[in-house]
Amino acid sequence: MKKYLLFDNDGVLVETEKWYHRANVEILELLGLQISEERYKEIMIQGQSALLLASEHGYDAESVEKYRDKRNELYQHYIRTEDIEIQGVSEIIKELKESYQMGIVTSARRADFELIHSKRSIAKHMKFVLCSGEYKRSKPHADPYLEALARFNGAKTEALIIEDSGRGLASALNAEIDCAIVYNEFTVSHDFTGATHRINSLGELKKLLEKINS
Repeated sequence: MKKYLLFDNDGVLVETEKWYHRANVEILELLGLQISEERYKEIMIQGQSALLLASEHGYDAESVEKYRDKRNELYQHYIRTEDIEIQGVSEIIKELKESYQMGIVTSARRADFELIHSKRSIAKHMKFVLCSGEYKRSKPHADPYLEALARFNGAKTEALIIEDSGRGLASALNAEIDCAIVYNEFTVSHDFTGATHRINSLGELKKLLEKINS
């Protein structure tokens, strides 16, 4: 019986991943660097920063931090100005709240998360939100989801993780918690071997849960 739902944020609840990617690409271009889609995916799945590329090309730590700040500013600009809504998510979350306890487990910085959700109702339906730095090790390690489950004081078999990326799935697998992968065009090329379930949209989650719990 599933009682607890643990949601990734970016790409599951809001469409932000492409804008984070774009901010990274544009900042690296300022440094005269280009990053392939494959290298970007590899870095993200490992839980590293795209600015690793700058370090590899000889930029010192101070310069990397300076451009990391610029990347963060640019990303927040996109969060404010671009359409990051995923149709129907707010309504689905509100409905699920009636039957399940829910939390968000994200690799996003707290400042970015708060900006994303400042005018949205999604987070208010959650028991808690865990952001980057609020657990020992980031995804793909198990720590974020194990910390989340501990907050519910629940069993692994009672939880379902909802993710859209290979990195998130790896975290779920390492935590030994069932994971439903929701389709996202930006991460469609990721390896989802080991996913417990696959859904085309969050709108299919309620029926999936009814099937699991029947």
